[in-house]
Amino acid sequence: MKKIGFLSFGHWSPDAGSQTRSARDVLLQSIDLAVAAEALGADGAYFRVHHFARQLASPFPLLAAVAARTSRIEIGTGVIDMRYENPFYMVEDAGAADLISGGRLQLGISRGSPEQVIEGWRHFGYAPAPGESASDMGRRHGERFVALLDGRGFAEPNPQPMFANPPGLLRLEPHSDTLRDRIWWGSASDATAIWAAQKGLNLQTSTLKADESGEPLAIQQARQIRKFREAWAAAGHARTPRVSVSRSIFPILTDLDRAYFGRDRGGDHIGVIDDMRAVFGRTYAAEPDRLIEQLRGDAAIAEADTLLLTIPNQLGVAYNAHVLEAVLTHVAPALGWR
Repeated sequence: MKKIGFLSFGHWSPDAGSQTRSARDVLLQSIDLAVAAEALGADGAYFRVHHFARQLASPFPLLAAVAARTSRIEIGTGVIDMRYENPFYMVEDAGAADLISGGRLQLGISRGSPEQVIEGWRHFGYAPAPGESASDMGRRHGERFVALLDGRGFAEPNPQPMFANPPGLLRLEPHSDTLRDRIWWGSASDATAIWAAQKGLNLQTSTLKADESGEPLAIQQARQIRKFREAWAAAGHARTPRVSVSRSIFPILTDLDRAYFGRDRGGDHIGVIDDMRAVFGRTYAAEPDRLIEQLRGDAAIAEADTLLLTIPNQLGVAYNAHVLEAVLTHVAPALGWR
């Protein structure tokens, strides 16, 4: 059994054909799609975070709104760029959203992805410490955020407070007791996957990865996941970790599906992202029988317990709900995912 959800990058534009022509459109449609996905039996509604772009950026208002409109589906991110984040304020926002959801938050965080502007985190008031890279800063913010989620008191209380304090040092509020175990690290390399395991974080791996061997994406990711699990076991963590992979999967059932995704897109391809040679995964698009056979050969999906379907959010709620239903109905059962 696999958990299956969607991952939306939350694009909007006024271009012809776009169903999300404004930020308001994409926010409201994101909520509506999460509601529709829950009704279809999907397991997760995840959202990407990009700053200085016509995409979703501040996740917690959206996550809280989705939480208030749903009752079962997991609600998450993939991923929050920790170079931009104040870990203390983020703990408060995350705690509030998780309590509204009843403990359904699944937060993917990472050191970040390529940016729209030069060193955008500086505009948010952050800078690497001497001798530290921006990636190091992102990991440092991430570690601090996770440590604060433990809920241990650290702040000296005012002897003359406005309101009575509990005894001892104070922690940030509101606090969610279990959120610490539902934090994921978005990893593009084997080394950061091992680091995430050592820190006790779940693993998110995307539709691209650092090309570390020249092999297809699925083979490299499957090895990355196995190394993550080996490092987790070696670290001696008590709980079982979770691992997600993201894929673009489109069953061709209608003429509209064929018009959008009917062209053969071939296999993986190689590119450069953030000065890193990367392997980018293929788009899976075919009639269900052929699609099922193609997906049987994806070793990384086989290794993961959670599959996030990247969606073309600008095509609107109805079409994306159709894609989710097609995967859940025509593909997932044949592969033993449901």
